[in-house]
Amino acid sequence: MKKFNAKSPLGIFLIAIVPLVIILTYSGIRLDLTKEKRYTLSDNTIKVLESVKKPLTVEVYLEGDFPASFKQLQSETKFMLEEFRKINPKIDFKFIDPIKTKMSQDTLMAMGMQPSILPDVKDGKISQITLFPYAVIKHGNDGVSIPLVVQQAGIDADQQLTRSIEGLEYNLVSNIKNIAAAKRKKIGILVNQDELSPDEFQGFVQLAMENYDAGPIIPKNQTELSIEDIPLLKQMSALVIAKPRKAFTDNEKVILDQYIMNGGKTLWMIDAVNAEMDTLTRSKKVMPFPVDINMTDFFFNYGLRINPALVKDVKKFALLRLVTGEVSGNPQYTSLPWPYFPLGIAENNNPITKNINPVKFEFPTSIDTLGGRKNIKTKVLFESSERTLLKQVPNYVDLKEVASVDSLGQMEKPSTPKIFAVALEGKFNSAYASRIERKSYPGFKTSSPENKMIVIADGDVGRNKVIKGKPLPLGVDLLTNEQFGNEQFLRNALDYLLDDSNLMELRNRNIEERLLDRQRITEEKTNWQWLNLLLPLVIIGLIGGLFFWLRKKKFG
Repeated sequence: MKKFNAKSPLGIFLIAIVPLVIILTYSGIRLDLTKEKRYTLSDNTIKVLESVKKPLTVEVYLEGDFPASFKQLQSETKFMLEEFRKINPKIDFKFIDPIKTKMSQDTLMAMGMQPSILPDVKDGKISQITLFPYAVIKHGNDGVSIPLVVQQAGIDADQQLTRSIEGLEYNLVSNIKNIAAAKRKKIGILVNQDELSPDEFQGFVQLAMENYDAGPIIPKNQTELSIEDIPLLKQMSALVIAKPRKAFTDNEKVILDQYIMNGGKTLWMIDAVNAEMDTLTRSKKVMPFPVDINMTDFFFNYGLRINPALVKDVKKFALLRLVTGEVSGNPQYTSLPWPYFPLGIAENNNPITKNINPVKFEFPTSIDTLGGRKNIKTKVLFESSERTLLKQVPNYVDLKEVASVDSLGQMEKPSTPKIFAVALEGKFNSAYASRIERKSYPGFKTSSPENKMIVIADGDVGRNKVIKGKPLPLGVDLLTNEQFGNEQFLRNALDYLLDDSNLMELRNRNIEERLLDRQRITEEKTNWQWLNLLLPLVIIGLIGGLFFWLRKKKFG
C-alpha cells in the first residue's frame, strides 16, 4: 500500500485547507473579500448595536414567491440581520410571508406599509404580485415600519435594487438607534416671527416626530425671545426656523447666537423675497419685494449671505398646471414649465441629498458662501443649473413667463449656478464676542463646541399644500401628480444635525453594479444552452475514450 505523503499537494490540501474550511464553517467566521467591504459593519454601527439593552425584534415582510431581484434584497437583509445578532444576541429577527399568514392589506397599511405591485409573467400569462418590502422594528411597546426599497423617480429596477442595498445598513441601524434610545432628542420649532401656519407645517412636524420629540417654542412674554426662554431652549437639541417674516430683534439674535454657542443645532428656511403663488394664480401678475428679517450680519458671521433676488432656472424646473382652455364649459389643464420653481437635484456625494427625489423650491433666492471663516466647513447641498437667470426685486412676475422660459425679462441677467442650500459644520465663533450685547447674556460663550447648521434660501421648502382645509403630505403635488423629495431631504437634514453617532456617513456607501449584459444574454442564450448541454457530454466521452485506450494498451 502506498504511503501517505504529507508534502504532496493532496497532503497539503487535506492537512491545511480542509480543517480551515471546517473551522470557518462551524465558527461562523466570514471573510469579506469584496472591494467596497459591503459585508463589513462600520464601527459606528457596532457601537449602536452594542448599546441595545433590551430585547429587540425585526420582522421582515419579505418572504414568499417573488422575483429574483427581491430574493437578492431578502438575502442581503437576512445576512445583515444575522451580523446584527452576532454583535448583540438581544437583537433577533424573523421573516414573514403576509400572504401565507393571511394578513389583510388593511392591517399592513395601518402599520405604515404601502404595497408594491409587480408584473409576473409565467407561461405567457401576465399576473400581478403584491409585495410589502418593509421591516418592522419592535422594542418594548414601541414599533416602527421602515421601507427596504428606495423610492426614487427616474431610475430603473436594477438601480433601485442597488441603491436599496447600499442604504440597508443605515436604514436598519438608524431606526434601531432611535427606537432603542432611552430618551428622544427634542426639536424646537420657533413660533414668533410670522412663520408657516400649523396646517402648512404639519407634514414637517409629523416627520420630525417619527424619531424625535418636536414642539413649539413660544416666547413667554408673547413678544420676543428673552432670558426667560433660555431654560426651554437649553432642552432643545435642534431649533427649526421656518419662513420667518417678522424681523428679529437684536436681543433675539444674541439669544440665538448663544443657543448655537452652547451646542444647539439650527435648521433655517429663509425667504429673502416675498412672492406667493396663491396671489399670482389669482391676479396673474405679482410684484415680489425684499423681506428684511434683520439677520444679514448674523449669517455673515458664518460666511453666508442670502441675496434678495429671485432665481429662475430654465433647465431644471418643476411644472405648473394651469387652465389653458375650455371645451364645452369644462376647463382644460396643461402642465407648463415654471422656472421660478427650480428643482434641487443631488449632483454631489452628500449623505443628506443622496438617493432622494428632486427637491422642489418655490421662488427661492440664492446663498453666497463668503469663505474665510476659520474652523467652519461649508458644504453645498443644492444649486441651480448653469442656465440660470436672476430677477432683481421689486419687479413683476407674470404667469405669461411660462410661455417664454428662456427669454430675458426686465431687470434679469444671465448668471452662474446659484446655491439654494448649504450645511455648515465646525467650531463656530460668536458674532457678539467683541460687542456690548454680550453683557446681557449670563454665562456668555465666545465659541461653540463642534456644531452643525443648515441654511436653505427658501421658506417654502418645508411647507405642505393644504387642499380644502386638509394638509397634504410634504412634497406631494396633486395637480401634476408628482412626489418631490422635500420630505426625505428635511428628514435627512434633521438626522444629519442630530447624528452624534456619525451614522449618516453610511448613506455614502457605494456598491459597484456588476450586472449581466441583458442584450448579450438574449442574443447568445441559445449558444450557451447548447454549450452547457454538450460540453459535459464531450468531456465525459473524451475521458471514457482515453480510459478505454489506456486499458487496451495496458492489457492489449
